[in-house]
Amino acid sequence: MPSGSVRLFTDAYQYAAELQQGPVELTVMQRGTFAARLCTVELHDVAMQSQSEELARASHVYCRSDREFIAFRMEPGPTVIRNGVELSTTRIARLRPGQSYYQRTSGPTSHGALSLPLDKMAAICAIGSGCQPTPRNDDLTITPSPVAMERLQRLAKAATVLAEGAPAVLAHPEAARGVEQAIIEAMLECLGNGSANEDTTAARQHALVMRRFHEAISRYEEKPLYVSEVCKDIGVTERTLRTCCQEHLGISPKQFLLLRRMNMVRGALQRAAPGETTVTEIATRFGFWELGRFAVAFNAWFGETPRATLARPA
Repeated sequence: MPSGSVRLFTDAYQYAAELQQGPVELTVMQRGTFAARLCTVELHDVAMQSQSEELARASHVYCRSDREFIAFRMEPGPTVIRNGVELSTTRIARLRPGQSYYQRTSGPTSHGALSLPLDKMAAICAIGSGCQPTPRNDDLTITPSPVAMERLQRLAKAATVLAEGAPAVLAHPEAARGVEQAIIEAMLECLGNGSANEDTTAARQHALVMRRFHEAISRYEEKPLYVSEVCKDIGVTERTLRTCCQEHLGISPKQFLLLRRMNMVRGALQRAAPGETTVTEIATRFGFWELGRFAVAFNAWFGETPRATLARPA
């Protein structure tokens, strides 16, 4: 049934769990208190989410294989890098179903994504002028005409306004169908008349290295890793891994591994029951043995002590 909703989050893990693209692992990359606003619009075939986030972050996404996703910026702002390629307000990304990628932001951003089931997307593209089939090998970055891009962004914002202020309108089947058809037409105009750029051979190779990088670090969720060990595991030099991480994450692999573990500790503290565990137990589980230095770094990044995070009700 069509619907619309808006939710606010201060827990990055809860926020990531509500994103529709697929399993998302989110790492906050900026000091301060995380906050996000997520609008979800479910129509008949089209699903859309628009999100606003207050801090820079990196996320690893396993894109769903049963739907095709189109990602785009909602507003100008700090940089968004998806799979090593900048996603500006004048571009859209057509994501390959079933493929994983990293995305990072450099500050407060507002962006969105819409999706359709693969069979529906294929049927629409079959009759849409100039719309190419679903990407089979790699994601596509498309630059539509300014008029087409502006129309898609405007319709996405209008759906967000309805979800927040008049969800009953979206719940009406005929009203939802009208909104959906307008969004589909705008999407087809962007896909059919825009110029598409495929990733270069080097970009595809770097994206493959980053997928292997994530697979390697995911095998050791709670174990401190050294860059040399990761490089040996995935079969690349440290120089190559540094280059790939700088392109996709904006920081070195050593810095990312540390921040990732720090975020994992925070998530574990947020989900834990205060009377059943301690900060020491959780911190040491993730490889932080110098507890004094850990507490100082945690407070600097998240704006509160580890003890305060644990004490807050889950």
